[in-house]
Amino acid sequence: MKLAVTGGTGFVGSRLLDAAVADGHQVSALTRRPLPARVNVDWVSGSLEEPVALAKLVAGADSVIHVAGVISGRTAADFDRCNVDGTQAMLVAAKASGVKRFVHVSSLAAREPNLSLYGASKAKSEQLVANSGLPFAIVRPPAVYGPGDKETLELFKMAKLGFVLLPPEGRLSLLHADDLVRLLLALAATGAPSGVTIEPDDGRTGAWSHKEFAEALGTAVGRRGLSFSIPSGLLRLGARADRLLRGDKAKLTTDRAAYFCHPDWVVDAAHAAPADLWQPRIATPDGLTATAQWYRAQGWL
Repeated sequence: MKLAVTGGTGFVGSRLLDAAVADGHQVSALTRRPLPARVNVDWVSGSLEEPVALAKLVAGADSVIHVAGVISGRTAADFDRCNVDGTQAMLVAAKASGVKRFVHVSSLAAREPNLSLYGASKAKSEQLVANSGLPFAIVRPPAVYGPGDKETLELFKMAKLGFVLLPPEGRLSLLHADDLVRLLLALAATGAPSGVTIEPDDGRTGAWSHKEFAEALGTAVGRRGLSFSIPSGLLRLGARADRLLRGDKAKLTTDRAAYFCHPDWVVDAAHAAPADLWQPRIATPDGLTATAQWYRAQGWL
C-alpha cells in the first residue's frame, strides 16, 4: 500500500513508520521539521493547518492513518485546534484525493466527553470521521506504553525508586505500542472492516487494577516497592502545583488529573477487534520489562 501518515514523528507514529516500511509499504509522512531521508518514506513538510501540504501528503495514497493529536492543553481551543480542526482538514484532503480508507486514532477518553477537554475533543473528532462519507475505522487505544514513550517513563522512574503514586482506585487496560501499530496497519488494508470503532488491549482478562499495574512496573524494573493511591482532590491540587512549577511543560494538568481520577478505563469487549484481523501478541509483563531495558540502554532510567 501507499500510506499517508500524520503524527509519524511521535512515539506511536515513529513505530508505525518502522512497521509499515518493514512490511513493504510506501509511506508519505507529515513533519514540521527537516528529517533525514529514509527508504520508502517521503517526508512532507508542513502541518495540519496547511491544506497544500496535506494535499501533497495524501496524493496517490490508498489509506490515511491519522495519528497526530495533542494530549495536553489549557483550554478547549488548545485541544480542538489539532484534534478536531486537524482531523477535519485531513478528512477534506483525503476525500479530495480519493483515498480509499481513513484510520483514525482516537482515545478511550472519547467515551467520557464531559470528563475532560481532551476527551471532548476526541469525541468531536470521532463524529467528524463517522460523518465524513469515507470508509473509516476508529481506534480508541487505552494506556499505550513501549520503548520511546516519555509519558509512562515517569512511572518507571517512580517504580525504580521503590514507590508508585497512583490515582484513586480503579482499573485500566494496557497496550504495547507495537501491538497498536499492527492493528492500525491491518485496518488500513483493503478489505478491512469499515464503519467500526475498535478498543484494543493486551488481552488480559479483567484488565489491570491500579495496584496490579504498579506491581508489574516494580517487577519490570527489578524493584518491589510500595504503591499509594492519591485522593482526587490532592491529585488536582498537584496538577495546579505542577502548572506553577513547570508552566506549559507541566506533565500533570488539571485536565489530565480529571481523566486519571475516572475509575474505569477498561476497554469494552463489544468493541474488540475481529480475531481474524488482529490479536495482541505482547503480554504486558513482558512488554514492561523490555521497555524498562530500553530505557536503561538509552540512559533514561
